[in-house]
Amino acid sequence: MGRAFEYRRAAKEKRWDKMSKVFPKLAKAITVAAKESGPDPDANAKLRLAIQKAKAENMPKDNIEKAIARASGKDAEDIVEINYEGKGPHGVLVFVECATDNPTRTVANVKSYFNKSGGGMVPTGSLEFLFARKAVFEFQMPEGQSRDDVELGLIDAELEELEENDGTYYAYADYTAFGKLGEAFEALGIEPSDAKLKRIPTSPVSFSDEQLEEIEKMLDKMEDDEDVQAVYTNID
Repeated sequence: MGRAFEYRRAAKEKRWDKMSKVFPKLAKAITVAAKESGPDPDANAKLRLAIQKAKAENMPKDNIEKAIARASGKDAEDIVEINYEGKGPHGVLVFVECATDNPTRTVANVKSYFNKSGGGMVPTGSLEFLFARKAVFEFQMPEGQSRDDVELGLIDAELEELEENDGTYYAYADYTAFGKLGEAFEALGIEPSDAKLKRIPTSPVSFSDEQLEEIEKMLDKMEDDEDVQAVYTNID
């Protein structure tokens, strides 16, 4: 009985720990999206997808509504999007996207992750040309629709590439076409399982398993940081 109780408590603590890290990130993403293009998800594709991700993580409706409301309040003025770039173990290149109300805290934390792994930050813009910024939509092909039909429906929304991997499809476009592509999926009656702006390495590099293990330790610390929204590397 005691062991079962300990197990349940450990499971609860694990869920709480995840929520304590994930919910603040999701809330910031919602606030930033609403601040950028308005609080109406029907007219704001970025906000609509941020809300969709929050719901997928079981974020309470009240939290979502508060995050949207925060966009028009004084608190939103304090949240800024800021990027950091650097080199990690074995020369891996890393691009870190953040949303923070305290850039001094955030840069200190990100700098420490690089330094403690034997790497270091580089001047902003140094790695920009080594990553292509893309809108990426992940979805399942609906019954009754063919790949050709979907591809044709997305071309006018500036689709660049459509890939399939183990039954999951990925639509790629330039990041500026994010809204258009989202609207095109709606017109086709397809609800993407995920949609995001990603930085894809233009010259990916392969690393050994041992090297990847060291790199992953640094990336895990970065991704756990509440201010960090996304981390991209040049790993193949």
